[in-house]
Amino acid sequence: MRITAALSTTPGQAFELAELDLDDPRDDEVVVRVAGVGLCHTDVVGHQGLLSLKLPAVFGHEGAGIVERVGARVTKVRPGDAVLMTFMSCGHCPSCSAAAPAYCHRMRPLNFGGTRADGSVTLRRAGAPVGGHFFGQSAFASHALAHERNVVPLLDGMPLAISGALGCGVQTGAGAIMRSLAAPADSSLVVLGGGSVGLSAVMGGVIQGCRTIIVVEPQASRRTLALSLGATHTIDPAAAGPLAAAVRAILPTGADCVLDTTGRAETMEAGIQALAPRGRFGFLGIPPRMDATLPGQIVPAIAAGLSFRGITEGDSDIDTFLPELMRLHLAGRLPFDRLVQTYPLAHIDQALADQHAGRCVKAVLIP
Repeated sequence: MRITAALSTTPGQAFELAELDLDDPRDDEVVVRVAGVGLCHTDVVGHQGLLSLKLPAVFGHEGAGIVERVGARVTKVRPGDAVLMTFMSCGHCPSCSAAAPAYCHRMRPLNFGGTRADGSVTLRRAGAPVGGHFFGQSAFASHALAHERNVVPLLDGMPLAISGALGCGVQTGAGAIMRSLAAPADSSLVVLGGGSVGLSAVMGGVIQGCRTIIVVEPQASRRTLALSLGATHTIDPAAAGPLAAAVRAILPTGADCVLDTTGRAETMEAGIQALAPRGRFGFLGIPPRMDATLPGQIVPAIAAGLSFRGITEGDSDIDTFLPELMRLHLAGRLPFDRLVQTYPLAHIDQALADQHAGRCVKAVLIP
């Protein structure tokens, strides 16, 4: 079928709104008419040409919309259903079998390969292959081809256009606290970075009942938003002096949990230094260099019994955790809509610029 998509053709340059051909759904696939798709940092990294998916390509992996067609073996959804799309997993490796699909043994080829698992192309332009199938969807488009496995039906009352944000950024941040670090009630939490993932972590900390939630963020508007979402303290790293000391001025014995969303080595090192004995350090931010290593000294980490946790997609088991997040939102306990600003898909370059500059926290594109 013929679709319209925001096509990335040259690393870091303007997107092109293009007419493409989308393949027909196979037996386990669904076609979704996209109502809205979040703009995530991973999309930006791909658009900059830093992922294995080669350009030209269509990115977008936080889509939501209405199912239009389903393959012959699909039973999870049917035409007319409202769904969100999330990451793809194989369903049968040891991680998937253990309800940990975020660590699927085939995560990289299934989400970043640019084709189906068998190498077949899902998108073409004038007959020429275009990189697609990004996170099993490529949702920067009017329509996306997804799989039964990576779509989740929306609960009644969920806002259709923006619910795709749950599929990556929100579940990553909230899940990091609720699942990966499993922050206990009355514990202390430091979140490094106040973007959409960091602020979702704040909401996760509130849900978990954290006693103290500190957000480290240079932009004043995001610090204010963090406080309104339940953070108890904020720190401006540009004005605070040594960051670990600023945290310990609030938490003299250190923080029980620290989550880094920045990927910045110096910020991560300060976060590690701010941990309490037996503290947990979670990291999920993509660093500027793909060969970056963890900072910090080994002996102090041993002496303090520190735990380090790499986090993907908030350890989400999508068919249980995403409905949980939806129920929390409908109950007023996960107001992720307060992070969102919408843009027409045709204004994707403006949305990217605004998000990078901090003029919005979470851009959602409307085809």
